[in-house]
Amino acid sequence: MRQPAVETLPASLYRDASVYETERREIFARTWQLLAHESQLPRPGDYLATNFAGYPIVAVRGEDGTVRAFHNVCRHRAGPLVEDGTGHCAGAFVCRYHAWKYALDGRLASARDFGPAEGFDPRQFALFPLKCEIWRGFVFVNMDTDSAPLESAIAPLENRMRHIAAERFQNARASGHEMRCNWKAYVENYLEGYHIPVLHPMLNSTIAADYGVEVEPPAQFYRATPKNDAPIAGLWAWTWPCLGINVYADGILMERIWPLSVDRTRLDYLFLFTEDADEAEIERQIAASLVTTKEDLDICEAVQRNLDAGIYQSGRLSPKHEQGVAWFQKQVLRAIG
Repeated sequence: MRQPAVETLPASLYRDASVYETERREIFARTWQLLAHESQLPRPGDYLATNFAGYPIVAVRGEDGTVRAFHNVCRHRAGPLVEDGTGHCAGAFVCRYHAWKYALDGRLASARDFGPAEGFDPRQFALFPLKCEIWRGFVFVNMDTDSAPLESAIAPLENRMRHIAAERFQNARASGHEMRCNWKAYVENYLEGYHIPVLHPMLNSTIAADYGVEVEPPAQFYRATPKNDAPIAGLWAWTWPCLGINVYADGILMERIWPLSVDRTRLDYLFLFTEDADEAEIERQIAASLVTTKEDLDICEAVQRNLDAGIYQSGRLSPKHEQGVAWFQKQVLRAIG
């Protein structure tokens, strides 16, 4: 029995700023997001700050060893606590605007020279918290404090990775790549192998033509037989709404696809290797991955230019190759109403 070729999302959803604002609220503010790996926050006071979908976030290891996450926003007049990136704060966050000081558990410790004020209770002005949980060393955050626990979102991945000792990979390397396209255009490219024989000659030379997708909501898993003992065997996966997971015998690559605006996206790579991994081999693997990345970035930017041109309105998805894309697009529509 033939499966239907379902219609794609309309092109307007990739260029409408009001749609992006809805996605920020209904998708990114309500889902678990990978923020860091524990090894990037080794000591009390170590922090990592970033911005995704317009939300400023900071995670910090507290004096008690617990990793917590907050909005990187002072409760006084919205000043930033720290600059984006990694760093260390000695026992407290100090706002870069008026120097309000916060304990590493988020409590307001000092409102510098604020003066006596009726109706001002410092206990009511702690940092805005995020839910923060750790899975196999990876730090996840969720802005929705009423959300289900991380284990419910990560269950399909945990089931597939239960035999993998991911904790032995502690040597973290990060890189970022910005692109001129809507975040959905890049996610959809990630979710199908239909384009691999056309766009990725190096990758295509390492896998057989049996590339397939298994949709196991909220995750998807990919399979392909390696050619000639190519070192790509392992687990390829993705989970809603924007995280790719690649597990190999000698390392892990997490691919985070975060929107910066309606037509700008940042692809963040978090590579993890063993502590004794050969430095030359690490550099070789990272360089090889960037070849495929450049091919994907170029085509997604070209697709976005065509979506913006106003010629294309919608298309059809292959039931053989693009069932993962179909599931993703259905989830987007459900989320934004």
